[in-house]
Amino acid sequence: MAEIIPKNDTLYEQDFVAWCEDTVAKLRKRELDYLDFDNLIEEVESLGRSDRRELRNRLMVMLAHILQRIYVNSPENFNEWEVTIIEQRRQIRYLLEDSPSLKPYLAEILAKVYANALESVRFEYKQTEFPETWQFDVQTDVLLYKKYWEDK
Repeated sequence: MAEIIPKNDTLYEQDFVAWCEDTVAKLRKRELDYLDFDNLIEEVESLGRSDRRELRNRLMVMLAHILQRIYVNSPENFNEWEVTIIEQRRQIRYLLEDSPSLKPYLAEILAKVYANALESVRFEYKQTEFPETWQFDVQTDVLLYKKYWEDK
């Protein structure tokens, strides 16, 4: 005879989208006693981490391409690098518009993200000299608009 194993999975574990829809419906009805608070808290926390992670990633791509555009003598790639810089800056501005509290975080992570971007470009362009630290303005408005390569 087959053993029947009781199913203890929550809706969260069975069907995430259904859990989200159910949670939203309960929130709209103010049915707080029926909410899955543990998973709700976990999901809300992950939203903030996700935005921080996206900001870090976009900043790293942007800084790597700025370094390439300034220090790598490869005119055939300039346009491609500038297009990437423009797009990353646009997406970072959108993130900061949606979550202005990320602005201080950008300043906080700049040095570490620069170090990671530097590691990437140094690996790809071994013959090129890049500065150890970010040599330019760290103000967000400048960082997201200035064409640093025009000053070189």
